[in-house]
Amino acid sequence: MMRGHFRYTVWDPLLIISQIVTIQAIFYVSLGVWIFLTDIISGHGQSLDQIFLHKIISVKDLQGRCLAGSFILNSLCCSLSLWYFVQRTKLCLDYSVTTHVLHLLGCWAYSGHFPSSLTWWLLNVVCVTITCVCGEFLCMRTEMRAIPLSMSAKADL
Repeated sequence: MMRGHFRYTVWDPLLIISQIVTIQAIFYVSLGVWIFLTDIISGHGQSLDQIFLHKIISVKDLQGRCLAGSFILNSLCCSLSLWYFVQRTKLCLDYSVTTHVLHLLGCWAYSGHFPSSLTWWLLNVVCVTITCVCGEFLCMRTEMRAIPLSMSAKADL
């Protein structure tokens, strides 16, 4: 149904679920790549704890700062995935928060207790903000492009 917009708005749960799964997969794959690269640079060993254990994120040592940097760089990758797969400015906040809430649940399940580190919470709020703002910026630029009125070159004649 059209409601004053140039797009149809149809409730499609399969599309929404597939977008959530895709964004979540990209979140973990790109985070793994960034952590791997920063571990090579800093000389630290790789571990699943770096993704899911909230106590390991710290600004006091090199490993913790590299890990925080990986999460921040990952936010930029996630914003690109929002732009490519979601393509809607008004949905960027929803998908950004959903991704990080699912990550929170994953961290909670992995460690066995609710994350209590202030550094972990601040980092995740910053990451949600970067992902959402950059994703909205990219989607808005795409949505604001001029819509062609003619379908072919013959229509201009």
